[in-house]
Amino acid sequence: MPTAGKTMREAYVEASSFLTSHGVAEAAACAELLLQHLMGWNRTELLLNWQEPLPVERMEAWHQLVARKAAGEPVQYITGEQEFYGLTFAVNGAVLIPRPETELLVEALLHEGSRLFPQGAPLLADVGTGSGAIPVTIAHARPAWRVAASDISVAALEMARLNAQRHDVAARVEWLEGDLLEPYIERRLAPDILVSNPPYIPDGDLPALMPEVRLYEPHMALFGGIEGLDLYRRMIQQLPLLPHIPTVVGLEVGIRQAEAVAAMLRDAADWEEIRFVKDLQGIDRHVIAIGPR
Repeated sequence: MPTAGKTMREAYVEASSFLTSHGVAEAAACAELLLQHLMGWNRTELLLNWQEPLPVERMEAWHQLVARKAAGEPVQYITGEQEFYGLTFAVNGAVLIPRPETELLVEALLHEGSRLFPQGAPLLADVGTGSGAIPVTIAHARPAWRVAASDISVAALEMARLNAQRHDVAARVEWLEGDLLEPYIERRLAPDILVSNPPYIPDGDLPALMPEVRLYEPHMALFGGIEGLDLYRRMIQQLPLLPHIPTVVGLEVGIRQAEAVAAMLRDAADWEEIRFVKDLQGIDRHVIAIGPR
């Protein structure tokens, strides 16, 4: 992919064409993000320098970035960042890339927590925190809330802590290592709000996943057994072992899983309400259970 002597705009157009020829979705957007990353600029700065030449000393690095994307690596892992709920999170191959639909789960929990605990400081616990997008965002948005987050992956917890430091909430989040609700049960912690976006892809769906997901994102954070429901089943069975049942439980689910997860919740406890939140494609993506205070 020759680039010598090209302007920023010409390098962008050339890279977009190259990525398109390699089957990359949203090739133009990827090329723009990679160019911003290469130069350390935001979009405005890139456009202001659109007609400036691409520095010769950055040519090799530019080729490497574009080649990585052409090979299928997610652009977020290449740049090391992903936006979520207006904040920038560091990501790498140890954690899932935060998705826009999870922002809707955060929004629902912020609303319910503010409604149900208007004068208090509820304890929110995020199970399987990954990059820490959910607890860091909530700690940032609700300074009075207490926040805990857990993961079975030490590498994920390291990334989550980094993101908490980035957004100045590290001192307000308690980090726990362990499987599902076990660390909360062992420490006798009693979350008022429990949230989780666990692995929910059925094991058999692996071959059908996009290469960016199948080849690069951590499988431990993707797959949830034959039906994709194993983690929900285990976690919901653990709910009665907590000091008390959380007032709010919010769970992200896969396609056609909402009813099954809601049925598990009904069997585990008495709830005043269980409702679904649809994602931008109209899929029931989140199950919200509300219990008595």
